Amino acid sequence: MYKCKYPHLFSPITLGNVVFRNRIFAAPTGLFFGDVNHRPVNENMRFYERKAKGGAASVCVGDAMVDKEHMHGSYSLSLDTPDIMPAMNRLSGLISRHGAVAAIEFFHPGSAANTAPGVRPFGPQDGIVEGALGHPPVKVRALDREGMDKIIIKHADAARIAKACGFGMVFLHGGHGFLMHQFMSPTLNHRTDEYGGSFENRMRFPIEIIKAVRAAVGPGFPIEMRISGSEVYEGGYGIDYGCKIAEALDGLVDLIHVSAGSHEDARVFTVTHPSMFLEDGVNVKYAAEVKKHVKISKVATIGALSDPELLEEIIAGGKADVVELARGIICDPDLPNKAREGREDEIVHCMRCLTCFSNLIRHGQIVCALNTEIENASEHICAMPASSPKKVLVVGGGVAGMEAAITCADRGHEVVLCEKSGKLGGVLRCEDDVPFKKHLKGYLDLQERNIKKRGIRVMTDTEVTREFAERMAPDAIIAATGSRPLIPDIPGIERAVLAKDVYLCPDKAGRKTVILGGGLVGAELAIYLGGLGREVTLIEMLPSVNVGDNMLHGMAIGIELGRLGIKLAFGTRIVEINDKGVVGRNADGRVFFEADTAVNALGMLPGSDAAEKLRFCAPIFHMIGDCLAVKNIYEATRTAHQIALDIG
Repeated sequence: MYKCKYPHLFSPITLGNVVFRNRIFAAPTGLFFGDVNHRPVNENMRFYERKAKGGAASVCVGDAMVDKEHMHGSYSLSLDTPDIMPAMNRLSGLISRHGAVAAIEFFHPGSAANTAPGVRPFGPQDGIVEGALGHPPVKVRALDREGMDKIIIKHADAARIAKACGFGMVFLHGGHGFLMHQFMSPTLNHRTDEYGGSFENRMRFPIEIIKAVRAAVGPGFPIEMRISGSEVYEGGYGIDYGCKIAEALDGLVDLIHVSAGSHEDARVFTVTHPSMFLEDGVNVKYAAEVKKHVKISKVATIGALSDPELLEEIIAGGKADVVELARGIICDPDLPNKAREGREDEIVHCMRCLTCFSNLIRHGQIVCALNTEIENASEHICAMPASSPKKVLVVGGGVAGMEAAITCADRGHEVVLCEKSGKLGGVLRCEDDVPFKKHLKGYLDLQERNIKKRGIRVMTDTEVTREFAERMAPDAIIAATGSRPLIPDIPGIERAVLAKDVYLCPDKAGRKTVILGGGLVGAELAIYLGGLGREVTLIEMLPSVNVGDNMLHGMAIGIELGRLGIKLAFGTRIVEINDKGVVGRNADGRVFFEADTAVNALGMLPGSDAAEKLRFCAPIFHMIGDCLAVKNIYEATRTAHQIALDIG
């Protein structure tokens, strides 16, 4: 007999006159690939539909600008673009046909805007505003009464369009350093007229917007508003002020969505969007405090949420009425359905690597390191079994090999997976005991269970030679033979311990440890050892930590390195390793780093030799993952999944 493990989480909630089927809302996540007229394209629509299909009670379309002259992303949606209604009707319909309430986020970036040519961004007052995430400073003009009236009208018009297009809730962005937040915050608003100087004055303009939106949608139509419960950074307002904001909004909006920090401030970006170094549910405390201060409106929380037990505890404990998931539902859109059906052990938990957000900023598209579907949701709708099933030999049981084996099995192929070590998971298994990598370990464990569930034949402690492959006589070989450590020609390099060996046994690192190489492996190892109380120095030839495309994870790493007091030696080449420590050379000449242990984190080389021996052992042959090019988890899972789809 079925018994729901999370009865509070899956109880309905009514906002205004609208009933939501559970308490899990898919928070707004914007996409920067609308068409040139800022209308949603098909892939954009399917991204949101996939979340609705997975069981979320509400799916919010993110970053819908109310004024196309003041955009946040060049290809964001804009609700004042002509002829947008047909596309928006289709988008809301794709969401609501799965039983979710379609919501849409109204967004005006204020001083953080990318403005149209000849248009100067504005904020509460004239001034120079620091550019977001390393961008140059921006000259901003004070918003005058005429400009305020225009913005109010833009919000009201957007509300009428959203309602007419079938959306069941509107979401006002009043947090994270954008326009409404800029006016509400004493940190950011220094006006001396009726829109600044006192709390009531700072709230005046945002409340004018809210009242105009309410008049446009009418009574009973739910309005959600995001606030930053605390600005978090030094000098910013704290939760006491956040509670005052919530009290002023109580009853004006139906749902107060309590986030934290500022999207535009590098100091707290990875608190607003919690990094892997922060605990699960790190920002729930702000919503829990706000909940004590409001009497009419409901309260939502967000931030590092994906564990159904934690979500249930939040609702049952009265910390919030709604839990909102952004990256958690990008990583696994089926999370609500899996929790509801008692399949929580199948949930893919977001490991908060920030690949999604970094890729969006750099390349204009959301991807996920662990979810191969979300970037191409429309393709998966029409996915068919293989028309010609094959016998597939997958060589290597790391992250790429496991994904390839699972996808091949799902396509109907006969799969044999061989791994030369005694355990699946590859080199990433060395990080199993690292606290901030617990969700990565959970993913590898889940992939092992997925392989077992599919009945895939697994042969561990098996090195695949050419003779072995020929005996197996496969139709296709997918080689995922991984990588090997780079051992450069440095005097004394044999004294250095490999990074993976230190991950496996931290006791191999002495009290004073010098890590050679400031890539992701070395920097994360420095954080791990620093957390264990070691005195760590990180040496890197480049002028900063080398994180590749993942700039936001790099920011999080930088914050942790500073917090733990890790010594950084950038722009430094390693000259020698001896029994006293490490000799380097920088712009000032030779420098010595005393150390009990030197750790080699200088990188990896593709393990292509083992793969190349198998190239002509089957009609179909592919190399994937690190044996082809040493990259990252996203590239490994992405290419493994697609190559497997291509076979047969």
